[in-house]
Amino acid sequence: RSADVERLARKVKDAGGLVFVPALAGLGAPHWRPEARGVIRGIDRGTTAAHLARATLEGIAFLINDLAEAMRAEAHRPIPVFKVDGGACRNDLLMQFQADLLGVPVERPRLIETTAFGAAFLAGLAAGVWKDREEIRRNWKVGRRFLPRMKPAEREVHLARWRQAVGAA
Repeated sequence: RSADVERLARKVKDAGGLVFVPALAGLGAPHWRPEARGVIRGIDRGTTAAHLARATLEGIAFLINDLAEAMRAEAHRPIPVFKVDGGACRNDLLMQFQADLLGVPVERPRLIETTAFGAAFLAGLAAGVWKDREEIRRNWKVGRRFLPRMKPAEREVHLARWRQAVGAA
C-alpha cells in the first residue's frame, strides 16, 4: 500500500545517494527512450529497504519534474503552481519532494480522485447544470499546499545524480 511505502521511506532522512529510475517499460515523455530499463544506482552496504522506498518515491518526482521542465521550455513560461490529483498525491513525502524539485508550490485538492469528477463536471456543463467553466473551477478546493524548502544547490546535486542514472537507463 502507498501509505506503507511512505511510512517506510520516512525512516531515513534521505535516499542515501540511491537513485531509482522507474523505466520498467522504457522511458516516455520527455525522454522517449523505449529501450530504457529501470535502474537502481548507488547501492552500498548501508542501503536499506527504507532507502529504496524513498528512492522509489523520488524517482516518480524526478520523472514528473523532467516532464514539467519540458513543458516550461515548450510554453516559454513559468509554472506558478503545480496542481496534482490521483492516488500518489496522498503521499506527503512525495508531494514535498515534488515541490522541492519543481521549485513551485504543489497543491493537492480536497477531492483527490478528480478524473471521474472532471468527466461529470463536463457532462454537467453540457447539460446546463453549470453555466460556464468558471463556475466549475470554483468547486476545486485546495486540501494541502506544499511549499518548496530545498536549497537550490541541494536540488542541483539531486538533479545531477538523477541525470546520471537516466543516462545509465
